[in-house]
Amino acid sequence: MAFRGLDFLQIDRMLSEEERMIRDETRAFVDREIVPLIEGHFEAHTFPDDLMKVLGEQGYLGSFLPEEYGGSGASYVAYGLVCQELERGDSGIRSFCSVQSSLVMLPIWKFGSEEQRQRWLPAMAQGQKIGCFGLTEPDFGSNPNGMLSRAKKDGESYILNGTKRWITNADIADVCLVWAKDDQGKVGAFLIEKGTPGLEQVEIKRKYSLRASHTGELIMEDCRIPASNRLPDAHGLKAALQCLDSARYGIGWGALGAAMACYEVALDYTKERVQFSRPIAGYQLVQDKLVWMLTEISKGQLLSLHIGRLRDQGFGHHSHVSMGKMNNVRIAIEIARMARELLGASGITAEYPIMRHMLNLESVLTYEGTENIHKLILGKEITGLAAFDG
Repeated sequence: MAFRGLDFLQIDRMLSEEERMIRDETRAFVDREIVPLIEGHFEAHTFPDDLMKVLGEQGYLGSFLPEEYGGSGASYVAYGLVCQELERGDSGIRSFCSVQSSLVMLPIWKFGSEEQRQRWLPAMAQGQKIGCFGLTEPDFGSNPNGMLSRAKKDGESYILNGTKRWITNADIADVCLVWAKDDQGKVGAFLIEKGTPGLEQVEIKRKYSLRASHTGELIMEDCRIPASNRLPDAHGLKAALQCLDSARYGIGWGALGAAMACYEVALDYTKERVQFSRPIAGYQLVQDKLVWMLTEISKGQLLSLHIGRLRDQGFGHHSHVSMGKMNNVRIAIEIARMARELLGASGITAEYPIMRHMLNLESVLTYEGTENIHKLILGKEITGLAAFDG
């Protein structure tokens, strides 16, 4: 029997009927609502804002949260499959959903008060309110503990000062979940609403990557918020890293979606492109590349699926996620580059999605933990010796 699709190893057999249904519905949504318009948004440096509420209505925002807060109690595997399909469309779409779900809704649910949950989560699940996650600073990315942002207690308020940069949704967010050090030097999470005096939300322009995504900067100058806007159970940087763990897990799946899109285009193109009187897919060197691409995608799918099953069973570990993110993003960017090579000059045009995916993956490779940082995390885990401070 010949297998010519992406499911060469018949991984679908390892998914439940519900998981396959969620995956297929998301794939159809992406093909219908995202693929036809995303290239234009990428070129125009815009995000399809009108899709925000649609993504909420489809259940893609905070799906793993309980129903009482607007989620559907979906499994981690189902969430991962959604991320995979969304990034088949574009990394910017997956990034929007990932930030909203894992980096804003998750910490409010996990570390927030009941009042904070009720106020924000149902509206965020529907895409009616947008959030951003302010951790990275101009001088502190891989070392977030060095952050300079401060939250000074002043009676029943906190006064925040500092700058956060490279923040997805920063310029449009209705609520900014900002991490800062308090008077005791302890890291905490604070909710700053749009329009709060002293808060400036600035868009970062002229990007060559993630162009169909809102990326910006949060500037806080004597920004006063009620003390009740602090997440009561977010104690220390460990809380922020738990949120990043969930987001990185989604990235591991998402990167595969970009790789799958590039592979499918390359496969179809090489079967149709004729050189020296035959399709170039019939040449050994081309088949070598196609085989490598499919093999790495299949391995990445098995890795992500296993990590998801472990998380669903309560056995997940942050080092598992580091391996998934590190491996899958690296193979995805290599697949994009290889696909571009197979298409020749056509690979750099907007007629095909390969260059867009390749440029996006340059950001995915470094955000939420660079490849080297994840290697250090894994190195510490397997040797018991830390090769870095902190």
